[in-house]
Amino acid sequence: MRTLVRPAQYAALACYILFLGFPLLWLISASLKTSAELNSLTVSLLPREWHFDNYARALARQGLVSSAWNSLLVALSSTALVILIALPAAYVLARLKGMVRAAGVGWILVSQVFPVILIILPLFLVLRTIGLTDSLVGLVLVHTTYTLPFALWMLQGYVTGVPIDLEEAGAMDGGGRLDVLRRIVLPLLMPGVAATAMFAFVSSWNEFFFALVLLQSPENYTLPITLKMFIGGEGKVALGPLAAGSVLAAVPSIVFFSLLQKKLTGGLMAGAVKG
Repeated sequence: MRTLVRPAQYAALACYILFLGFPLLWLISASLKTSAELNSLTVSLLPREWHFDNYARALARQGLVSSAWNSLLVALSSTALVILIALPAAYVLARLKGMVRAAGVGWILVSQVFPVILIILPLFLVLRTIGLTDSLVGLVLVHTTYTLPFALWMLQGYVTGVPIDLEEAGAMDGGGRLDVLRRIVLPLLMPGVAATAMFAFVSSWNEFFFALVLLQSPENYTLPITLKMFIGGEGKVALGPLAAGSVLAAVPSIVFFSLLQKKLTGGLMAGAVKG
């Protein structure tokens, strides 16, 4: 039976990876097909002929590169703000006891109940009052505000998993409060910080609704808004260039994940060793 279990595990893992990666494979295949093949009733994963003009047409689309740069600035800025705010707040929330912690956790959960359509009007009015409706700075603040509760919830779970005995041991060895947090707690939290950063970046990079409502100037458009322009006024969709643009839009998220994936597994016990 043992000789059969391992191949079955590998087969199940291969099927799972194929299931997760099939949408991306189909998107890449569609980006390499001609318009006639995309509109054909015959469906095939591999294109009959490799058609790279879709990528040239997508890059030649007015504003695609500048909107990608806008999306990158907004995503990186909102991710940095989320981590800077959520990390100390999550530590305090996780270490608090009693009604204060219960009220904080309850407010986080309640804030996730409201749908986006209910909060967009108050946010728009607030940003219009301070003059940030058609600005990337206003969009960064909105993304940070919307992502922060869930990021705080994620990080406080990681902080709770760090034994407080490690901090007490570091203090008994003569380490100051900040030194214990920097050398013991922070390395243990790096997987959680990496996971939270990936969540915040992908959420901001793919966000469409807030950008659609808040941004009016084409020079401020983010990438999802520009990709929407591949749909004509009569509902006619340029499938090939749209697929090519979507593939290009997925590259930064994949690169960002590749840069942070080592933090998810590395450093899990680094703080305890350093302490």
